[in-house]
Amino acid sequence: MAAAAAGLSWRRVSSFTGPVPRSRHGHRAVAIRELVIIFGGGNEGIADELHVYNTATNQWFLPAVRGDIPPGCAAHGFVCDGTRILVFGGMVEYGRYSNDLYELQASRWLWKKVKPQAPSTGSPPCPRLGHSFSLYGNKCYLFGGLANESEDSNNNVPRYLNDFYELELQHGSGVVGWSIPVTKGVLPSPRESHTAIVYCRKDLGSPKIYIFGGMCGCRLNDLWELDIETMTWSRPETKGTVPLPRSLHTANVIGNKMYVFGGWVPQSAGGEISAHDGEWKCTGSFSYLNLDTTEWIGLISDCQEDKSNLLPGPRAGHCAVAVGTRLYIWSGRDGYRKAWNNQVCCKDLWYLDTERPPAPSQVQLIRATTNSFQVKWDEVPTVEGYLLQLHADSPVPSVAGIPAAGVPETSVLSSQGSGSCLHQSPQSLPSVPYPEMKVDHPSQTNNVIPNNVQASLSSNSLLKVEGKEKVASPENNITRETLKNHADATGFKESNAPSLLPVCTSSPQTSANVGELHDLDKRTVNPDASVSSTVSSTQTMVTQQAVKTESSSTNGAVVKDETSLTTFNSKSEAAGTTYTMPSTKVSTGQTNDSHSSKAPQRQMAPVKTRDRQWYDVGIFKNNSAVVSQFYLLPEETLNVSNKKESADAPDYRLLKKQDLFPGTVYRFRVAAINGCGVGPFSKISEFKTCIPGFPGAPSTVKITKSVDCIHLSWEPPASPSGNILEYSAYLAIRSTQLQENPSQLVFMRIYCGLKTSCIVTAAQLANAHVDYTSRPAIVFRISAKNERGYGPATQVRWLQGKIGVRR
Repeated sequence: MAAAAAGLSWRRVSSFTGPVPRSRHGHRAVAIRELVIIFGGGNEGIADELHVYNTATNQWFLPAVRGDIPPGCAAHGFVCDGTRILVFGGMVEYGRYSNDLYELQASRWLWKKVKPQAPSTGSPPCPRLGHSFSLYGNKCYLFGGLANESEDSNNNVPRYLNDFYELELQHGSGVVGWSIPVTKGVLPSPRESHTAIVYCRKDLGSPKIYIFGGMCGCRLNDLWELDIETMTWSRPETKGTVPLPRSLHTANVIGNKMYVFGGWVPQSAGGEISAHDGEWKCTGSFSYLNLDTTEWIGLISDCQEDKSNLLPGPRAGHCAVAVGTRLYIWSGRDGYRKAWNNQVCCKDLWYLDTERPPAPSQVQLIRATTNSFQVKWDEVPTVEGYLLQLHADSPVPSVAGIPAAGVPETSVLSSQGSGSCLHQSPQSLPSVPYPEMKVDHPSQTNNVIPNNVQASLSSNSLLKVEGKEKVASPENNITRETLKNHADATGFKESNAPSLLPVCTSSPQTSANVGELHDLDKRTVNPDASVSSTVSSTQTMVTQQAVKTESSSTNGAVVKDETSLTTFNSKSEAAGTTYTMPSTKVSTGQTNDSHSSKAPQRQMAPVKTRDRQWYDVGIFKNNSAVVSQFYLLPEETLNVSNKKESADAPDYRLLKKQDLFPGTVYRFRVAAINGCGVGPFSKISEFKTCIPGFPGAPSTVKITKSVDCIHLSWEPPASPSGNILEYSAYLAIRSTQLQENPSQLVFMRIYCGLKTSCIVTAAQLANAHVDYTSRPAIVFRISAKNERGYGPATQVRWLQGKIGVRR
């Protein structure tokens, strides 16, 4: 099949939850992050509800909208600007068209009717349907449609339009007014039910609007281009086979491609298209136009329709929306029953991954023991799983040093007298790139997809999502019992190690799948309700400086006696292209690219080929894993791994497993998997298993804000390995070293004692460094000491809102 040859892997979504909207046509859809928002359309009456589908939780919901709720409409204009949606025109009842403009603030589900100013010359747009409404920057562009020239709905005379308007938007909310731009070149011919997309090449060129197809007595397949900067119309020359003339199709831009699906096409494609083609049919054909080369590529032809349940059926008047690089298609009409004079609408939802997923973030450490890690990484939208690999160094001897956040290092804090200053002891520790969202504790269950990695990854058990700028925790559709069986099948066990990265929050986490989005457009979080934990994932050089002062004051922060300052100099370690990367193939017939890791590799000591081998930990459904073992590849695979980059993934049931060792450095990388295969690997993270005898990191750090100070508290390590002698808390402070090298964090100890809490004064906070590597935050570190010394530290980032700490 051509679809298989093109590498397509359509998936039909099943097992929804929530109120599924009734099937329809003439509706419109946009995407806000992982949410698909659908409005309008008709089938036994015009629909007026706003439906939302959460692609991450496979859940439909009806948000509680309020305000100036618009009437139901079909074949309307529908565009999304951030978290606001604009609706223009459409059919509001049979024979009656609209030119009203409504705005929906999706962050609050608030509708508002807006009244733009009329153009300085000419009239505002007349009521219409089937027009195109495109957004670029702060302007919407309206073209064409079908106008009803008669006020008598029983004797209406439609008129095809080719007028062109520009609507200027106000920032955030509201509009300025309509204008009629002066354009050059020849306007496209009048039409309705066409498509229009906006595309701008990243490297060169100005933004352009592309109009394709539509209806004007007969169906069209012409392509028009408008240069937005020069306002010049033209007809670009194309290569390849142009799709059949059509209307009521969809067009979506993903990357540099315009994907065209479905629509009404002439029944007979032979010869010239007549001026008024009376016979037509719905189609399920699928093509794309490479917008850089203007070449058409056919993916699904008309002859493949109704011959396979693996492809979406023919339809017209459907909606299609891109969520990341995934294309979703829902409903639409699939034919016309002349005997009943009734349109038949589809009820199915499909998606297609058009590209391999991007590389995930670096693997981040949540907790560590002597023989296991609990790790996580940021979610990649619209993926079906993650391939986690590791590379083991030989065991590293214990070295004394400052406690580093999230690092299962033997980090001994030496004490001399009452001053407790730190000795100089440079060593290599991971640094901390900070995630933007708070970390929620992943399940102890390992969520491993066992056996052969060609296992089917169902579409109804997707990833957790961000809601209200937090990581929400909706239930996955895959059951805990199933996950436990997966974990048992691959030899992974639950870990009782202390958490190095606790969730620290005084506000409940909220899922976006309950019909709320009222924080989607906010980029700040209340400081007293937001603490984010961080993890180690790159290479860090640590130097320690014992700074002695005599009750001096720095910007209001009193520094008494011998105060220890520690400087952390981050060095980023990227993914290694010098490593051998065995490819993994996942049921799509596509293999991993040998160049998937493109970042330069730091210089390392020469090691044997076998020692450079990456080993599979497993394939995981969610973005977290408990790692206590990894799979050893057969000897013959190791011998040819330098030459064979496209081998199929092994059957994990046939491979031996290797336990992790104490005091050993392991490097991790992770790649996302979707319907197109395995994407590129993340940058490399490096962690070390704990050495027995040292305490774990404190857990469950909490920050409570009061009028003139904050209260910092924590719980003892779950694995103290003896009696805890003292805790130390550190605060990242401003320094001249930070100005010279922003990657260096300088920490001042603000507490040392047996209590599991301390007060951080306003004077100390006034001297705090606000870290902007992701979202503004103040950084704390807390570590515990037993008879052997200090163990790894828990690092937390106290997120700052609009009212930040004085600088």
